[in-house]
Amino acid sequence: MDVDPDLAEFVVAAGLASLDEPLAWTPLAGGVSSDIWRLDVGGRTICVKRALAKLKVAADWRAPVSRNLYEWRWFETVGEILPAAVPRPLASDPERGVFAMSFLAEADHPLWKAQLLAGHADAATAAAVGERLGTIHAATARRSDIAERFPTDELFHALRLEPYLLATAGRRPEVAAPLRALAARTADTPLALVHGDVSPKNILVGPQGPVFLDAECAWYGDPAFDLAFCLNHLLLKCLVAPAAEPALLGSFAALAKAYLALVDWEPRAALEARAASLLPGLILARVDGKSPVEYLTADVQKDAVRAVAMPLLNAPEPKLAHVADAWRRRVLTS
Repeated sequence: MDVDPDLAEFVVAAGLASLDEPLAWTPLAGGVSSDIWRLDVGGRTICVKRALAKLKVAADWRAPVSRNLYEWRWFETVGEILPAAVPRPLASDPERGVFAMSFLAEADHPLWKAQLLAGHADAATAAAVGERLGTIHAATARRSDIAERFPTDELFHALRLEPYLLATAGRRPEVAAPLRALAARTADTPLALVHGDVSPKNILVGPQGPVFLDAECAWYGDPAFDLAFCLNHLLLKCLVAPAAEPALLGSFAALAKAYLALVDWEPRAALEARAASLLPGLILARVDGKSPVEYLTADVQKDAVRAVAMPLLNAPEPKLAHVADAWRRRVLTS
C-alpha cells in the first residue's frame, strides 16, 4: 500500500532497509493515538509506529507527537529490566515521531483483551501481568536518573488526567470534587516509571510471559495509576462476558496480589489505598470520559457503571478487594 515517503526514508536511514529493497507495508489495528504498520522487507518483518497529533476518537483530543520518544525510552528502560516483557526496540527518529521495533506475530502472542472478551480469564496470566508490572515499578522506584529521562508531566496530563478524570468531572458535577482531587494527587506523586496504558488491549500473552505494548503515556509518576488502570478493565469486562465473571474477579484478585507482593518502595497499604480510590474514577471515565470503551454501548451497562463508581468516589474504600466486592454487589446482581 502507499504510505508516507517519510516512513520509507526513516527505515532506510535507520539501516533497516536499503534503497533498492521493496517495502511491503500493512496497516495494523491498534489504539487511537498512533498509526502502526507491519513492514516486510528483505525476508524479515518489523513493526513501525508513528504518533498522531489528533487522536482517533469522537472528542477533540490532541497530544504532542513527542510522546513517541518517551514510549521508545520506556521500551529501552524496561528492556534492560525484563527483556521478554517488551518488543525489541530497533531504531528511533524523534524528529519524525516514529520508531521501529520487533514484530510479534499473533499466532504466538495472542492479545489478552481478545481472550478476556471471549470469556477466557486465566488467573495465572493475570498474576504474571501483576508480577511484571510490580517488577518494573520496583526497579525504577525513587530513581532520579530514570525520572530525568521522562519529563512528561504535561503529556501525561494531556493523555490521561485531562481526558479521563478531569473530562469526567466536567460531565459529572456530583463527583467533580473527588475526581479533581484524584487528578491532583496523581500528578503530585512521582515515585516510579509508569506505563500509563496498562490495558488488556496493550498486553500480549507470549510464550515467555506477558508483553507490554503502547507506552505512549510513559511518565515518572504514581505507580498506583498503572495498577488501577489495568484492574479497571477486568471489572468492566464482566458486563460483556457475564459467564466469566468469577474468573474475571479471580484474575482481578490474582493480579493485585502478585503486584502488591513486590511493593517495597513505600508502604503497601498506602499504594493500595491510592489504587483503590483511583479505580472508581477510571471506571466512570470509561463511560463518561473522552475515551469510552467500545464494548459498553447499552444505557443499562453505563448506568450500572455509574451506580457503583459514583458512591465509591464519594466514600473511597482503602482496599482493592472492597472495590471488587462493591462491583459484584451493585453491578453484577442488578
